[in-house]
Amino acid sequence: MSEKYELIVLGAGPGGYVGAIKAAQLGHRVAVVENRDVGGTCLNRGCIPTKTLIHTTELLEEVQSCERLGIRVGQVAVDFPQMHERKSEVVTQLRTGIESLLKANKIDVIRGTAKILNAHIVQVGGDTYEAEKILIATGSKPMCPPIPGLDLPGVVTSDEMLEGQGVETKNMVIIGGGVIGVEFASIYHALGCEVTIIEALERILPNMDREISQNLNMILKKRGIKVYTGARVERVEQGETLQVFFTAKEKAQCVETETVLVSIGRSANTENIVAGDMDLQMQRGFIPVDHTYETSIKGIYAVGDVVLGGTQLAHVASAQAVNAVCSMFGEKMPMNLSCIPSCIYTSPEIASVGMTAEEAKEKGIETITGKAIMSANGKTVIARADRGFIRLLFEKESKRVLGAVLMCCRATDMITGITDAVANGLTMSQLAATVRPHPTFSEAIGEAIEDAEGGAIHAAPKRK
Repeated sequence: MSEKYELIVLGAGPGGYVGAIKAAQLGHRVAVVENRDVGGTCLNRGCIPTKTLIHTTELLEEVQSCERLGIRVGQVAVDFPQMHERKSEVVTQLRTGIESLLKANKIDVIRGTAKILNAHIVQVGGDTYEAEKILIATGSKPMCPPIPGLDLPGVVTSDEMLEGQGVETKNMVIIGGGVIGVEFASIYHALGCEVTIIEALERILPNMDREISQNLNMILKKRGIKVYTGARVERVEQGETLQVFFTAKEKAQCVETETVLVSIGRSANTENIVAGDMDLQMQRGFIPVDHTYETSIKGIYAVGDVVLGGTQLAHVASAQAVNAVCSMFGEKMPMNLSCIPSCIYTSPEIASVGMTAEEAKEKGIETITGKAIMSANGKTVIARADRGFIRLLFEKESKRVLGAVLMCCRATDMITGITDAVANGLTMSQLAATVRPHPTFSEAIGEAIEDAEGGAIHAAPKRK
């Protein structure tokens, strides 16, 4: 007899373990199938290890510049293995916490690779398990484009950069100027590595606001990171070092490097996930779902990075999982996924939420923009932070806040408050009435609101 569950979840990442715990809280018998470590890519090979390394390199840069603050220290040295030891400690601590939560909620963890045989049977190795509902939350993996030479030693993905002792190198070419690419560029530049970014599209962070892309491009170049946009990598060859051949502005170029990081995006982890006679109507490996996250096969749901047209973010996967589980068991879906914040952990940090001015224009919505330049913000001056800004977008008629873009210290923390405002349709006057403490980075939100109203206190009057 196979074990029987009310829900079997495939994958124990941010979508999988959150969905499993939510189902258990609703009183259901749940199992999770995982063939690697609990916590998924985000915890083990993504968000958490990356941000741990970023925290370390930010401290390194602060120490290196502390004499200007009146602090004298001796020679500063980087212990690369110890950095990754600390990263592993953080990952292990958080992973242990998730394992404890699964155990406390009486969720069975089945180790192995799952295959869905039909809408109610999951096979793991030689065993089969029966379920009323199935939730696919198997996440994604780094994509590797068909560029000759990417199988050479020294060519890596974010997985190799973050697992074990990482990759210590003196110079690096990063293929792809998206979120992963610019975060690793920041980390390795801080460690003294010579970094080159090659992006195929016309700008880095091509899916972000144009001003953000342009601003970050200038900051990276000022720091000495080489950035090529509108560039196409032709091949990678092995000589005394790796040679990356590419074309930029119709000119053939070559960069020699020890390491090549491929970071052009991620593909869904759905290969061989269902039996051959089952059809989830996948497109390029991604699974279409309806508004409840149910797939084309009744009783099978999917969330997170595997969803067709979805946003590949850990917090999105978790929110989708909560809604999917509530829906499948007849509960009201509690999460509002109409307003998703995005965060990038460069220096300065970048965060955005809601609609852009371009999107509003396409929809025929008249808007008002308010902007605060962070060079006038006291906390920013104290922190000696790079150039940055906060920009808010309001609907002209109703004065409702539609969206925001932040490029400044603590942007990834401050975006939550603005997300609440966008999600709840707060107006310019409602936001302006809030007293914000001084000195803080968040003061600039008030300045941006005042600017939209036409009277920012700490900015020169606009010319008429």
